[in-house]
Amino acid sequence: MARIKRGNVARKRRKKVLQLAKGYRGAHSRLFRVANQQVMKALRYSYVGRKQKKRVFRKLWITRINAASRVQGLSYSRLIHNFKKSNIGLNRKMLAQIAVLDSSTFNELISVSK
Repeated sequence: MARIKRGNVARKRRKKVLQLAKGYRGAHSRLFRVANQQVMKALRYSYVGRKQKKRVFRKLWITRINAASRVQGLSYSRLIHNFKKSNIGLNRKMLAQIAVLDSSTFNELISVSK
């Protein structure tokens, strides 16, 4: 049986990993074995990070809405409850944008929901 050499396949695989590791410090971007570990770790972190980003942004929006509604003497939970009762279907992202950029419209929404 003929001997199989994996020259092209192995080189392509290693080059792909080293390309992903570009910009890492020291051996982490130059030596395949170390770079491979770092790339795998980075890919795990990026997967988790994509999930966390959604949580972090929602938290930020809620904080902004809460701050803007407390200026009007209303807590966040009361505000959301009033919005649900009066069928105002704005999501938190839009509410936060309105609260930051256009406070008069936000105050109008609060008065409508009361």
